[in-house]
Amino acid sequence: QVQVVESGGGLVQAGGSLRLSCTASGLTFEDYAMGWFRVAPGKEREGVSCIRWKGDMTRYVDSVKGRFTISRDNDKNTLYLQMNNLRPDDTGMYVCAVYTTTYCSPSWRSQTAVNYWGQGTQVTVSS
Repeated sequence: QVQVVESGGGLVQAGGSLRLSCTASGLTFEDYAMGWFRVAPGKEREGVSCIRWKGDMTRYVDSVKGRFTISRDNDKNTLYLQMNNLRPDDTGMYVCAVYTTTYCSPSWRSQTAVNYWGQGTQVTVSS
């Protein structure tokens, strides 16, 4: 049984930082690209970042480039998202995603590219 569990969310002031973690079990972690999606109030779920199975290639949505860094530790079956210089429009539920592929496909921002989901961790950025 595949389990995907996120942690690290919270309330932070604008300009602050948070580090999200995601642990996946019940699968061979290094067989999959991993990523983070975000569900903002009143908006659809959107892909924020993706990382290839080996960790050597990453993708980001334009709004977080230069502020967020995705990484992974295959020995620990863990994915990370370091979020710096947070803004109020970063507020949302951050959901860990296990992709269907080993790499970040051109459709990495689409929900259809995802095999498994976590439950999410809430990030709230106050102004």
